[in-house]
Order: sequence, then structure tokens, then C-alpha cells
Amino acid sequence: MKTIFVITIVFSISFLFNSCTSNSSSSTKNQSLSSFSPTTVAEETNTEEETIRFLEDRIKRDPDDMISYNMLGERYLKRLRETGNLTYLSLAEKAAKESTRVLPPERNITGLSLMALTKYSSHEFAIARDEAEKLIALQPDQIYSYQVLGDALLELGDYEKAISIFKKMEKLGDNSPNAKFTLAIRVARIEKLKGSLAKAETSLLEALDIALSMKSPSRELIAWSNAQLADHYFSTGDYNKAENYYQQALKVFPDYFLAVAGLGQVKAAQGNLDQAVKQYEQAVGLIPDLTFVSTLGDLYKLTGKEKEAQQKYELVEQIAKISTLNGVLYNRSLAVFYANHDIKPLEAYTQVEKEFETRKDIYGADALAWTALKAGKLTEAQTAIKTALKLGTKDAKIFYHAGMIAQASGDSKTAKNYLEQALTLNPQFDPIQSLNAKKVLTQLGN
Repeated sequence: MKTIFVITIVFSISFLFNSCTSNSSSSTKNQSLSSFSPTTVAEETNTEEETIRFLEDRIKRDPDDMISYNMLGERYLKRLRETGNLTYLSLAEKAAKESTRVLPPERNITGLSLMALTKYSSHEFAIARDEAEKLIALQPDQIYSYQVLGDALLELGDYEKAISIFKKMEKLGDNSPNAKFTLAIRVARIEKLKGSLAKAETSLLEALDIALSMKSPSRELIAWSNAQLADHYFSTGDYNKAENYYQQALKVFPDYFLAVAGLGQVKAAQGNLDQAVKQYEQAVGLIPDLTFVSTLGDLYKLTGKEKEAQQKYELVEQIAKISTLNGVLYNRSLAVFYANHDIKPLEAYTQVEKEFETRKDIYGADALAWTALKAGKLTEAQTAIKTALKLGTKDAKIFYHAGMIAQASGDSKTAKNYLEQALTLNPQFDPIQSLNAKKVLTQLGN
């Protein structure tokens, strides 16, 4: 699953507020995993909700209680990570605003950090970058400030500067498990962008090992780390390993929405569409994320449930429109949905083009290329896909889009090459689009 929609939010911030900084032995790994029973999960959730209600009551009694706003904001973000519910993101942002109202950011580091993180999470990356730069100016020796800045720069497509920031972060010499985990995750992301899949895998495995070695890791951190590995293996076509790590995530964190949906995409790739439908129905029941809903619609279509598929496609647009964060979170995902289903091609292109003016990452370039092709703007599509491919990223969807653009350009040789790369890397990269890739490749072969 791509880092384009709400899942990105959770992936990117899941370790930012983790406070575990102690090493432990491998025996602690086994002990920490066994402690995550369903009863423990329920108890933790109840305790967290009670704490949130307690803090909410405190700020009702004292609207200028900055410390409670900061604590509340952090807990809202934790619940966001665990549930994917965007209501918590709105609440976290309000808490950050109130905190910095009570005490200015230059005297309120925690409030400023919270503001930077909520802006990053709501995909306001330029603002997050600016806030992170303020953090570095105020506390140049803290790893957290650099990781927020580096993450924002990656999303904005400023890759060289992001790598430079991460190198500075490494030079701070923080050897705590939290810092090592943070760095390993970012190395994995950079290597994945560069197309170094083996190195990315190594760093993700290292991150999971570090998380398991923490004295008291959160269940969400362990589940998230497993889901990251599962996503990696799915993207490289290793569906059995992907299934294993999604299952590991669910053992630690039952009903973890990322793993529930991830397991659905694995089942679809393995040809078990009925089970894939069940998984996505469960995922949508947990959180009606736009991409979950659209994928469920595709699965309904493939299983002959045209009416149900159309209902889900209509729901996709409703979700985007009623979201209180519409215009930030879902623009790109909605545009890609339009392009994949040949709906509103010009509107899709216009949405992505506007976003790409300020957010020039390779996935934005890929979305721009794909929507341009569907809007009949072949020249623009050719230009954008070159940008999407510039880092050497090995991504089946990017290869697929490149192949379709080449086909539309009349370059059958290049089209065949890219489509073969897509299907070799990840034969079932998308329930419907992978079928189309195979169909076009067959036609080119003839």
C-alpha cells in the first residue's frame, strides 16, 4: 500500500512519540510479545480513553492548561495511529493550537512539536517543514526535530536535503533503541526510493528487531513494524512472507486496521477473492478509509457484485467530500481512483497538477502522469513519468503507468519492457489494474 492516504499518516508518525529508550535481552522480546493478549489490549484501550476523558475534563475546568493540551494531543495521535480515525487528528490539531495559544511556540517546545506533527499528519508538509525548522533552531541537539524535518522534505520531494538532514540526525550519536529504530526506518525508506530492495528489507528487519528489544514497546509499534515488512514483501511479490508478517501484526494487535486490509490484498493476490472481500469488509468496518472502500468496490466487481461495487465507488466520493480534512488528505487518492476507473479525467488531472506545484515527490509525479494520460494529455504524461522514474524506484504501479504511457505513445518496445517489469516485480499489484497490464502485454506480444 502506498504512502498516499491516511495509512501514510499512521506509518509515518507511529514511532515519533514512542518513549521507550531502554535496551533489553532477547528473552525480553519473547516476554513483550506474550504480554499482548486480547485482554491486555482491551484494558490498555480503556485506560487510554479514561486518560483522555480526564485530560479533557481538566481543560474544561482550566482552558489555559498548556500541559494538559500537550498530553491530550499526544494521546489523540496515539489513538489515530491505532484506529486510523481522522477525528483524532482534528482533535490533536486543536490541542496543538490551544497549547501554542497559551504559551508561544518559542517557549513551548512540546506544543510546537505537536503542531509540526499534526501538520505533517494532515499532509500540510510545507507547514510541517517550516515548524520543524523552528524546532531545530530551538533544540539543535534533539533527534526528533530532524526526523520531522526529514520526513516532511521526503514528502515534498526534496530528497537530497532530506538525506542530508537524516545524516545530521545520525551524527547526533543518540544510541538509544528509539533513535536506532527511527534511523533504521528512514534508511529503509530511502533505500526503497532508490530501488535498493534488499537494503530496504535489511533495514526493516533491523527496525523490527530493535522494536522487539525495547523494554516496553507499544503494541502499535510492534504491529506497525510487522506491517511495514509485510507491505515491503507484498510490493516485491512475496505474498507468503507478506501474509506471515500481517498475521504477526494481528497477533500483537487484533483488528489492527492496516494488517486487516493488508491481509486482504494478499488474499486477492493469491486468488482467494472471497476471503479478500471478507478482509476488506472488516477493514472498512473498522475505518472507512477511501482506499479501503475503493479496493472493496474493485473486489465486488471482480466477484460479479456490480451493484455493491457501484455503491462503494459512490461512497469513495462521499468520504472525500465529507472529510473535515478534504483538500489535503484525499486529493491524490481520489484523483488516482478517478483515473483507475475512468471517471472525471480532467478533474483528476487538475487536482494532482495543483498539488504537484508544491509537493514534487515521485509518487506525485506518477499520479500526475497517470491522470494526464487519462485526460488525454500525452505530452504531460510523458514528462511526469520521467520524473516518477528518476530515482530508480522499483514500484510495480509506476512501471505499469510507464508502460501504458509508452503504449499510448506508440512505443511498443518500451511499453512491453515496463509492463514486464511491473508484472515480474509484483504480478498482482492491483486487483484490476494488474489484469489490464497482463491484457495489454498479451496484445503487445501479438
